Amino acid sequence: MQSAAWRRHLLDHHLSPSTSAAIAAFRSASQPGLTPQGLCGADGARHMSSARAPAVKGSGHLVRKGTGGRSSVSGIVATVFGATGFLGRYLVQQLAKMGSQVLVPFRGSEDSHRHLKIMGDLGQIVPMKYNPRDVDSIKAVMAKSNVVVNLIGREYETRNYSFEEVNHHMAGQLAMIAKEHGGIMRFIQVSCLGASPSSESRMLRAKAAGEESILKEFPEATIMRPATMIGTEDRILNRWAQFTKNWGFLPLVGGGSSKIQPVYVIDVAAAIVNSLKDDGTSMGKIYELGGPEIYTVHELAELMYETIREWPRYVNVPLPVARAISSPREMLLNKVPFPLPTPSIFNLDQVNAFSVDNLVSEDALTFEDLGIMPQKLKGYPVEYLVSYRKGGPSFGSTVSEKMRSSEM
Repeated sequence: MQSAAWRRHLLDHHLSPSTSAAIAAFRSASQPGLTPQGLCGADGARHMSSARAPAVKGSGHLVRKGTGGRSSVSGIVATVFGATGFLGRYLVQQLAKMGSQVLVPFRGSEDSHRHLKIMGDLGQIVPMKYNPRDVDSIKAVMAKSNVVVNLIGREYETRNYSFEEVNHHMAGQLAMIAKEHGGIMRFIQVSCLGASPSSESRMLRAKAAGEESILKEFPEATIMRPATMIGTEDRILNRWAQFTKNWGFLPLVGGGSSKIQPVYVIDVAAAIVNSLKDDGTSMGKIYELGGPEIYTVHELAELMYETIREWPRYVNVPLPVARAISSPREMLLNKVPFPLPTPSIFNLDQVNAFSVDNLVSEDALTFEDLGIMPQKLKGYPVEYLVSYRKGGPSFGSTVSEKMRSSEM
């Protein structure tokens, strides 16, 4: 140690004053807690909280400017609850590619988060085991964060988790813990378009109650209400295509006359990221995120059939009949000693949700207010459905092609 100190002394003695000053500045800047890289260390959360506290009031940008890209440092350390789900993978990818560190709480197997680790630079995607019913576990995964995003949601009930617990109580608990943390600058809650205390859907009523709880605990929170999301892992077109492949037809509740505004999942992820990049203007506001086109459920099914190159075959199921088919699972859910199958087409809550139109309100804040132009569904966003073509990606022809060939 003495020889090393002696060498440094001789080096400083022989260097010019300007060079010595530059080296001294470099040494002081490389001390722990002073560099951007040090923000994610043991003292990172404390340093970020004190340095960025004014951003809670909406003053100043949260995102640091730099070289950009996954190897830069954006200043965001985000805990993304529900990151292993459908929307989660796209949000983690967009956060990681701008140089953010993403903490991924998971409660399943070690494989549930494996696909996320390659989305960021080394050490930037941090999986953390947690229990959503354990307050200390939740505090542990938030400890070093300055951003919390809640993607937790469920469109059907299980024996262990009800609509109210998943969509309402958990959301309120996360907001309360984030507020107590003191260093969480941004809280973003992903709800659902149509969330209302008067909705026919229990899930949408629970989502509305969750929004109310969050804004009560964390008034600066941003609420995102996406419409039905479309993408490679979606839970609507995939289920329709699989049902059609297995049974040769698709049941349409009420003739599929209800209007919806489906949105590409990547646009929803981009909206969340853009809300983090602003100067606080999105804080405390509710955004309704719908696609650029309005479809009836029947028209969306037509798009699915055109993509998989099958002749459309429908069975019209009246609303009372669909409710009767879907009801036994709900009645038996907590009465039998074994788990029941996951509902697919006939999910009572979704039957109720699709019984009315679900569109973006006229006076709502939308993608445009976040600087995003959402993509139309026809084309690339639904190309993943080619995997359901019977003879491979090049098999078959569209309905219009079949009609032209028959005319000839």
